[in-house]
Amino acid sequence: MNCVCPIFFVFIFGELVFTAPTNNEDKFLIHDLEVESFGADTSYEYEDEPQEIKQAKLEEKAIPTFVDADINHEIGHLRAIRSPTEEPEAEAESPPIDMPTCLLCVCLTGSVYCDETDIDAIPMLPKETSYLYARYNQIKKVTVKDFADFPTLRRIDLSGNLITEIEDKAFSQLPNLEHLTLSENKLLRLPALPPKLRFLAAQHNRIKSNGIKRNAFKNLARLEFVYLGYNRLDKVPANLPETIRVLHLQHNNISTITDSTFCKPQDSSFIRERLTEIRLEENPVNLAEYPNSYICLRRLPIGKPYFGRIY
Repeated sequence: MNCVCPIFFVFIFGELVFTAPTNNEDKFLIHDLEVESFGADTSYEYEDEPQEIKQAKLEEKAIPTFVDADINHEIGHLRAIRSPTEEPEAEAESPPIDMPTCLLCVCLTGSVYCDETDIDAIPMLPKETSYLYARYNQIKKVTVKDFADFPTLRRIDLSGNLITEIEDKAFSQLPNLEHLTLSENKLLRLPALPPKLRFLAAQHNRIKSNGIKRNAFKNLARLEFVYLGYNRLDKVPANLPETIRVLHLQHNNISTITDSTFCKPQDSSFIRERLTEIRLEENPVNLAEYPNSYICLRRLPIGKPYFGRIY
């Protein structure tokens, strides 16, 4: 009997072991994992969270790649931290604050073209600028600072803007300016003019005679062409230099001319050799009433009957 009991106990225990139900969690075996199947391109599916989060997790784990230039930069940065005794490299010289950008304008050697760019002020110019064309924009004012220190500037064309004010010394500080065009603006007066000016065009403005200084043209020894038509002048500008060749004053309010307007009554030998074109048509002046005003001229002024104008 003593032998039978142990044998019977072993038999019952064995049946319990081999007949136990299987557990699904026990099916996970380490040798079933394929390590090579995991990579950066593996698509993970998580049913308990949105796809956006899944993608974010992948991006957080991703190792960024750098090109050689960036790697060298990072290495250099670390070297500077780890070696405090090493002399720092010289920093690249930053561009000056007033460096011209020419983003809106076309800048060629010595010339700047800013036509029809809708700018409302004089743009920053390269220091070597000789010719500036800023026509048909929204410029309203010209200041002294706009043209400070531009010794090479020879031509400025600001026609077709909305200019109502020009600071008096904005142009007179330019030693080599020869050609100035201010046509089709809203000017009420002329600023001081540069000493070497040869060409002045300020027609189609609102300039009155009291907006032109008495000696505005007197010391301009190189002035040849003056275009002041289509303004509101009531007399011919005084002290015109002998160098003038063309004088346009048509479509103004000029009503009188004196013997000293063009000539010198006290000097009968005085002749204006160069002045060959004077336009006074569409003014209320009657040229026939002032015969002594033209004795020094090679040609008589051009004039037509005045029929009046609407302002």
